[in-house]
Amino acid sequence: MTQREQLDILRTLAPGKPLRDAIDLILRQDSGALIVLGYGADVEAICSGGFHLNGADFSPSRLAELAKMDGAVICDAAAEVIYRANVHLLPDGSIRTDEAGTRHRTAERTAKQVGRPCVVVSEGRGSVAVYTQRGKYELRNPTTLLAQANQNLLTLERFRRRLTDAEARLTQLEVDDLATYRDVVLLLQRAALVQRVAAFVENYAVELGGEGDIIHIQVDDLLLGVHRTAGLVYADFARAYPPGLTDPLSVLASVDTEHLSDPSRVAAQLDFGPLDSLARSRGRRVLDRLPRLPDAVKDSLVGRFDNLQGLLHASVADLDDVEGVGRARARQLRTYFDRLLDSSRGWGLEED
Repeated sequence: MTQREQLDILRTLAPGKPLRDAIDLILRQDSGALIVLGYGADVEAICSGGFHLNGADFSPSRLAELAKMDGAVICDAAAEVIYRANVHLLPDGSIRTDEAGTRHRTAERTAKQVGRPCVVVSEGRGSVAVYTQRGKYELRNPTTLLAQANQNLLTLERFRRRLTDAEARLTQLEVDDLATYRDVVLLLQRAALVQRVAAFVENYAVELGGEGDIIHIQVDDLLLGVHRTAGLVYADFARAYPPGLTDPLSVLASVDTEHLSDPSRVAAQLDFGPLDSLARSRGRRVLDRLPRLPDAVKDSLVGRFDNLQGLLHASVADLDDVEGVGRARARQLRTYFDRLLDSSRGWGLEED
């Protein structure tokens, strides 16, 4: 099951959705339930007894009434149709499960065998568990969930500030020709962490349903520009230009969190040079800050000069020679580069 499929399940179970309303009804009537989300020949093969509903329309009250019987209820994946009720499920008993209760053991084995999510409502504990091929997930109380989501959102905001600081520091080092691959890796590590925490917070927002809309907006705002910045930084320091890899964060997404904190591993994943060796930027990210400068012209400037230092110290005539620049734009570029050089004289480097 993919991450997207996992999120789809959480959306189906979010507060305000019919399936969640049905679960709340089942909890209030102090009964349990085993609900299979998905129907087909594979599910039918492990069904025994019960009765068919011939694709009856789903409603919270109907599901709650059917749950009063001991057997499982089988719906479609979107919980819009009910196919069977009071079913005895017979999954392969050799499938490993650590669950103690009969309903939970059956749900876990069924989910693993047929690849369909199984929801267990426990009347004794008043809890709701979702079993998928990826494992078990406990649904949380919306009030508790919102508090946890806000806490993680604060963590995301802190990580985003650290990324902004790392980018400012890298710009300073690039202009002063003092950047190393360690500085480059630090920025990409922080960008990857921002993306990872954002995905975590997004899961909370999805599970909250409509109550998570504001969190969705905040996450999107905090992610704004992160992928582009990471891509431009990689383009500036990759061995070849343009690099074959346009999204370094997609590579780092497959690295576990422990290894992501190791600069050497990240550098190896992205094929950078030794961490403490001098890393000269091509200047593509610096050029990206200029408004109304076409990407084709930016690429021409990067192709014409060896690195950012060549750009920063190019004369108006040198810049004018580049295709697509022109005299007026060459003067604007020269003014911009002069301001960068002047600003660097007032910067004071601090150890990170």
